Amino acid sequence: MDLMSFNLDHQRLTDTAADSVLNRAAEEAAIEAHLDALRERLTDLLRHPASPTEIADVRLQMARALVGLERGAEAWPLAREVLDVFIAHEDFESAADACDVLFQADQPQSLAALGQGIWLAVTYPIDPDLSVELLTHIVDETPDDADGAAVAATTALFIADLRAQGAQRDNLMFFASQILGQVARRHGRVDSQEAFDYWMEKLELKEPDKFLVRLRNVVDVLVQDDWWFDREALRARLPVN
Repeated sequence: MDLMSFNLDHQRLTDTAADSVLNRAAEEAAIEAHLDALRERLTDLLRHPASPTEIADVRLQMARALVGLERGAEAWPLAREVLDVFIAHEDFESAADACDVLFQADQPQSLAALGQGIWLAVTYPIDPDLSVELLTHIVDETPDDADGAAVAATTALFIADLRAQGAQRDNLMFFASQILGQVARRHGRVDSQEAFDYWMEKLELKEPDKFLVRLRNVVDVLVQDDWWFDREALRARLPVN
């Protein structure tokens, strides 16, 4: 490489780094502005009669904004408080969303939050996009040689097929299939359809009665004994059919 080429490449790298810094600064400024607007909205709600879930929803949005600013320690108490509100009012989709924010806050109990969010996402018919997102976090957090990622990816595909419709179903099925294929390659060195089918059979991933039980075990490992709501009480209120 001659000196001119080196200088040009160095300049391109410098320009790219500068653009990245500027883009991040602009993104942070936009999030800060959004956070300020949410604070004003919260003040208005607290001045006038508003439902607990309306207030909790704004606080959850504030927590998500703080996570976007990499201020997870500040986001945690907001999201943790509203989780209890949503559970009390049986708004289980918002409760699962709060668990997602708590996981992304990257705090000591974030894995427990992820496990509880997945429990809610599988137990209740919430937005399949959110359910798949939560399950994908397990894939990202699991070592290549562990079965948990395979169980989570299979469950994501199952939920997309069962709950989503139309274009959402098509998109989620494609996304979940890609994730499952990636997990198969890294976990079982799968490189053909025949090998994939064998891998699915070996890990008992073709029968929901089996892989959902294994998912429950994964959730128990994530949460340990740190449950923030009474699962048995919630199960007792589920419809029989």
